[in-house]
Amino acid sequence: MPGVQVDGYFPDTSSTNTHHGWDHDAQFVLRLPRDWNGGLVVSGAPGVRRQYANDRAIADHVLAAGYAFASTDKGNTGVAFHRDGKRPGDALAEWHTRVTQLAVSARAAATRHYKRPVTRTLMAGISNGGYLVRWQLENRPWLYDGGVDWEGTLWTPDGPNLFTTLPKALRAYPVGEPTGFPPGTEFLWDYHYRVYWDLTQRIYREEFDPSYDGALEAGIPFCATGTPHCDADYDYASRPDSVHDAVSRISLTGRIGKPLITLHGTLDTLLPIADSDLYASMTPPSLHRYFRVEGGNHVDGLYDAFPDRLRPIAPCFLSAFDAMETWLSDGDAPFRGRSRSTGPATRRRTAPWARTVGCRSSAPCSPSCCSPTPRTRRPRPAASRSRGGLPSSWSRDGWGRWKWRW
Repeated sequence: MPGVQVDGYFPDTSSTNTHHGWDHDAQFVLRLPRDWNGGLVVSGAPGVRRQYANDRAIADHVLAAGYAFASTDKGNTGVAFHRDGKRPGDALAEWHTRVTQLAVSARAAATRHYKRPVTRTLMAGISNGGYLVRWQLENRPWLYDGGVDWEGTLWTPDGPNLFTTLPKALRAYPVGEPTGFPPGTEFLWDYHYRVYWDLTQRIYREEFDPSYDGALEAGIPFCATGTPHCDADYDYASRPDSVHDAVSRISLTGRIGKPLITLHGTLDTLLPIADSDLYASMTPPSLHRYFRVEGGNHVDGLYDAFPDRLRPIAPCFLSAFDAMETWLSDGDAPFRGRSRSTGPATRRRTAPWARTVGCRSSAPCSPSCCSPTPRTRRPRPAASRSRGGLPSSWSRDGWGRWKWRW
């Protein structure tokens, strides 16, 4: 993809991101395609990953469509992200600042580079990145025209949140009891217990409630219930008001100010789909569309191990992004209902407002209904050919990304 890539960082005091040898957080990547359609997509990394984590899932698609793309590491990375900040919740609250900072700066950089203003700004993200889509549309709606949220994390002051979900799973799984995740996910429990549940609970609990385990940092890995300071026994409801206040500071309200499309898999075994069901009930019906992907899991990579049981969500995300473009351009929202399930009809609705309809019509959903559709790039005005003084020579690096040089 011909274009210009800018790698950089904003002033920051933490140094968890060692990429480029900078040992500096708040790193970002900005890609400016030669054939620009006037749009910009902003993204925050999923999990506690770095700025390039969305390259395949989001960047490749939007760049091919002509959008500029900007992504941030959110200001801290890695399993020790909770060391950033001065008080509980600061590290996660910084994510909001870094996304806002990047959105403003990327718009200005694109305007300078192309010699014309950005005409559409979208936000897209996965998991923690999806949470940031929701938060930005709630709190900074004037920066965006819309957003696509792929299985975003739900934070509410009194639950549901990670701390009302994961401890129960950590207690239940080792003794063979129900974990609280939906029926049909049992074949995924062992993997998620080993890879996600324990680590996620401990590092996020350390971020919001560091006093729970005394002098320990992020608890005791895979501790048995009954062990002192064990995260499997963590009872969020009984924790001090200060903990709930820290969570409240970064919680979601549902009061979005721009159009949002959410996708969530019914077999998500890290962030239960009931969380997105609840979030959809919190949002204005006119601004939110919600796709429940039958057989979708939190980790698309598991499809390779269970192709007969799981369905990748990535193709549905590509279709959702295209649907958002149509919604904004033509005023044609994807469907009239609050929620739709992209799969065979289910026997029980998970919420009174949910209904099962087709992926693109009222017909039952077919296995290929979320496949991406062919796209036509919009004509690019001649004025956008100007480089605006930025580098005019670039080449691919070892990962196939475009790098610039003067």
